[in-house]
Amino acid sequence: MAVCGASTAAISKLDLPVGITHHKHNWQQPLSFNSRRYLIPPHRRIAERNAFRVSSSVDKLDLTTDASSPTEVKTRFTIIMMRLRMILALVSAVSFERGFGVSTPTPSLEIIFSAYYTDYILGQRPTAKTFVCSILLVCSTWNWRGYLIRYQYSGTTGPALVLIHGFGANSDHWRKNLPVLADLHRVYAIDLIGYGYSDKPDPRKLQVDHFYTFETWGSQINDFCREIVKDEVFFVCNSIGGLVGLQAAVMDPEICKGIILFNISLRMLHVKKQPWYGRPLIKSFQNLLRNTALGKSFFSAVATSQSVRNILCQCYYDTSQVTDELVKIILEPGLEPGAAEVFLEFICYSGGPLPEELLPLVKCPVLVGWGDKDPWEPIDLGRAYAQFDTVEDFVVLPNVGHCPQDEAPHLVNPLITSFVAQHAPPATTLQPE
Repeated sequence: MAVCGASTAAISKLDLPVGITHHKHNWQQPLSFNSRRYLIPPHRRIAERNAFRVSSSVDKLDLTTDASSPTEVKTRFTIIMMRLRMILALVSAVSFERGFGVSTPTPSLEIIFSAYYTDYILGQRPTAKTFVCSILLVCSTWNWRGYLIRYQYSGTTGPALVLIHGFGANSDHWRKNLPVLADLHRVYAIDLIGYGYSDKPDPRKLQVDHFYTFETWGSQINDFCREIVKDEVFFVCNSIGGLVGLQAAVMDPEICKGIILFNISLRMLHVKKQPWYGRPLIKSFQNLLRNTALGKSFFSAVATSQSVRNILCQCYYDTSQVTDELVKIILEPGLEPGAAEVFLEFICYSGGPLPEELLPLVKCPVLVGWGDKDPWEPIDLGRAYAQFDTVEDFVVLPNVGHCPQDEAPHLVNPLITSFVAQHAPPATTLQPE
């Protein structure tokens, strides 16, 4: 990805910044980018990257390994215990940085976002030189089945991208990506129903077993593409947002042109991945939180600045990104009415699809990117997704945690641009809704 004004036509293959390796078969030539220039926020503290050493081999891990084998039992038990601790910690992490001065979703509210970026050569420390890139960013709401859904968008030309956040986040989690990608794309970032500043209907009042499911969110994304984007799109996803993107693509293959998955959730608490002896314990724990006052009491107890800071420091390898401002911004949407019910509903959802079940059904190309320091979704398990035919590449993001798009946008943004350029339909110019 070049600086503002570059053409997508200039990108002829998947561009990988220095220190990143790819693990699939579509790109034949060696990739070298020592002299390329990329955009990054000025507060991003870039370490010297010439010490990175990433293995290019793919571990042949079998996601369907017999859960009764002693080795597998020990591995799964360890991961499940780690995941339970993560759930206990993640209660109040419902939104990342509130977007660009917008305090509430406002239809057709136009905002000029002045994004300051450091001009630097990847692999070296940033220089003092900076420039300003003014981006027209619109924050709006959309009525979906009677519920108000917040979304943000920017850009009027190029392929359409829909950015799908993960558990506990919202469209502001893409704040470091949307204004940069908008230079060459039409970019939409949406709050899934139940998260961020979208409505949060109480699932107990809807008379369904589970409302907050990947099928619900997949339908929301596809309807959004039909009614708002009105074009074929690329899904760019993080964490559980990856399941949402895959589910949407399976439900309506005509909408999605390609999918980029960053640290997709492995769903290690899924009933199919739980050892038989752990299922009663997990089910009892879920029922206790969902059906007693303990759940809301616990939610209130952990919704503190220190708890949120600890959560972020777990999943961000570069903890310098965990600022006081970010901690404060995360707390506010998590305290809105309905947030506790959404959280409790989802952590009790142990069914639904798994990534390895959806990937064989997807008809479009898929790129998987993985921060290799993710403590919640270990890369050693994630590498198994490179084996699926629909996955064109598996890209290791060195020294990055669970949320690469926010922790390392200087690596993620060029990766997105290059993949989209590989598979983009003819250029389209549209005015946003």
